[in-house]
Amino acid sequence: MKLGSLKEGGRDGTLIVVSRDLARAVRATGIADTMQRALEDWSNAAPRLNALSDALNAGTAEGAFDVDMAQLASPLPRAYEFVDGSAYLPHVERVRRARGAEVPESFYTDPLMYQAVSAGFYGPRDPVRVPSEEYGIDLEAEIVVITDDVPMAVSPEQAAGHIQLVGLVNDVSLRNLIPGELAKGFGFLQSKPRSALSPVFVTPDELGDAWKGSKLHRPLLTHINGEWFGAPEAGVDMQFDFGQLVAHAAKTRPLSAGTIVGSGTVANEDTSLGASCFAERRTVETLEHGKPSTPFMKFGDTVRIEMLDEAGASIFGAIEQRIERADA
Repeated sequence: MKLGSLKEGGRDGTLIVVSRDLARAVRATGIADTMQRALEDWSNAAPRLNALSDALNAGTAEGAFDVDMAQLASPLPRAYEFVDGSAYLPHVERVRRARGAEVPESFYTDPLMYQAVSAGFYGPRDPVRVPSEEYGIDLEAEIVVITDDVPMAVSPEQAAGHIQLVGLVNDVSLRNLIPGELAKGFGFLQSKPRSALSPVFVTPDELGDAWKGSKLHRPLLTHINGEWFGAPEAGVDMQFDFGQLVAHAAKTRPLSAGTIVGSGTVANEDTSLGASCFAERRTVETLEHGKPSTPFMKFGDTVRIEMLDEAGASIFGAIEQRIERADA
């Protein structure tokens, strides 16, 4: 099934079930008012939501309405936790090689991960607002999974069983602020503003054969200003699967229902498949030509991120955003 949230009912939105073709939806308020409520009672809510999804797709759900993407909040307008990994090591390897550094051996056995911003997410059609272009505005096209309650110290195999939903994220980065923050040795803060989630999250069974081994095996497509930017294969070159990433996050603490775990920027060894962020493209340019030639994003630029199934239909809906100057 596919789930989303309307921009109504307060900060956490109103939970809706969305049809497979993303054209129709129905409010799920008789089951759970919000996505967070549903995840906290998933064993009871999921079967009822599935039944509502079946009725919607069969055209028999009462109260169904046409979907207006502009009226959708992120499926989780805010979350208790968002932890983001860096599971695609070709990206890490290239970035380090461009600055003459080697990848530590531990990176191949112990995932990179940081605590990301979860207090609020942009809706899939909301603009990205940044105070200055000088910050080095970048997108990061990634996959996310959403968990129910995860006990502390679960194994990767156990963790995989706690993945209930899958989606996409535009993990916005301000690249020119990152070096100074990391030099302090205390991680990201100002360089990682709010991100945007895909219009809907889907259950893993909805993905069919594309979901296997706790990885999503489809290209992740990005366009900038209407031009193709990249479509790397998400199931290829992923060093750590989502079961491993969730287990890593839960090693010393339980994870609350509604925790979002990100894959990191999707990237492949094969650079002909393009990039999922400007930092990746600029790194490839540096390795090939000695310096980058592509600038970071400017006010007025647009980004579109989506994933298509084998028939060419959008799975999660598209994240479509315009970069705008933030009001003082």
